[in-house]
Amino acid sequence: MALDRRSKPGRLGWSAALGLLISALLIWYALHDVQLSEVLEHVKDVRWVRFLTAVVAATLTFPLRTERWQYLLRLEGERLPFVPLWHATAIGFMSTNITYGRAGEFIRAYAARKLTGVRFTTAIGSIAVERVFDGFTLLAMLAVAMWVGGFGSDTVVGSFTLGRIGKLAAAGFSVALIFGVAFVTWPQPALKYTRFVTERSLPGSWSHAVVGALEGVISGLESLRSPRTIVAVALWSIIVWVAGAASFWFGFAAFGIEIPWSAALMLQSMLAFGVAVQFSPGFFGQFEAVCRLTLPLYAVGAGQAVSFAFGFHLGGFIPITLLGLWSLSRAHLHLADLRESEESEVE
Repeated sequence: MALDRRSKPGRLGWSAALGLLISALLIWYALHDVQLSEVLEHVKDVRWVRFLTAVVAATLTFPLRTERWQYLLRLEGERLPFVPLWHATAIGFMSTNITYGRAGEFIRAYAARKLTGVRFTTAIGSIAVERVFDGFTLLAMLAVAMWVGGFGSDTVVGSFTLGRIGKLAAAGFSVALIFGVAFVTWPQPALKYTRFVTERSLPGSWSHAVVGALEGVISGLESLRSPRTIVAVALWSIIVWVAGAASFWFGFAAFGIEIPWSAALMLQSMLAFGVAVQFSPGFFGQFEAVCRLTLPLYAVGAGQAVSFAFGFHLGGFIPITLLGLWSLSRAHLHLADLRESEESEVE
């Protein structure tokens, strides 16, 4: 089922403009009282071996994510091969860097469909499960960072306390998990109710498409049925985010920021929650603002925090973007093809 393309440009144009405005305001906030000469001084003093190590560690998280995805996304019960899922992963995250509104997640599912034959909605369901595991892993890391760093739940970051951030995130991911478990445990009532509602409110073909989409999503949630799979995915989630935290740790060292290792867990968690809604391509503005708000908890000055934010962000941005473009060519897809995944494609 495809949406009317004629209605999209205006809507996307306004939302894109709003997102870019928010991004620009956040970049202004990050830079508003920082001298360019100070930033250049920090960049000049970067320890390049450690910086490259940080970039390698950050890029390593993507093949690790692919390995984890193999446990979540299956075709007729069979585990999918690594290479096509790697290409889909790289294409998806590359797309996140050049689009906004989390379109990269849908593009990743679209690429998986094209490369493996798995249903688009099933791929979307598996990505949703991924996000839930990511959320609980990051909450655990945030708790560790608070405990090791001696931060109370009343510690303020921006306009929120750490306790409130943790509670909001925990509530959101818990609700998502409950719905996911409910769907895979009692799929027939969910499908029956959806069919009942759609048959009375939508044309016949649309009702069939919506029910089919829900069936695909439920298929993508099937991993929640298996305790063994849940354990495996939880362990891989820890590995993914430990690798991510290591990249932050090396990044701190590269920019001469001497703070506890737990700061890497803290910043990584705050960034993940801070970019949950994507306003601009590559999270530019959001990433820098969160760094500017979080690193002062460890007495890091504004100039050093902003220099790290821009340098580390660009260092992580470039490799996966290039790898994604390479995967796009290897998969014989084109950027124009990816626009299809921004429609509501339902089999």
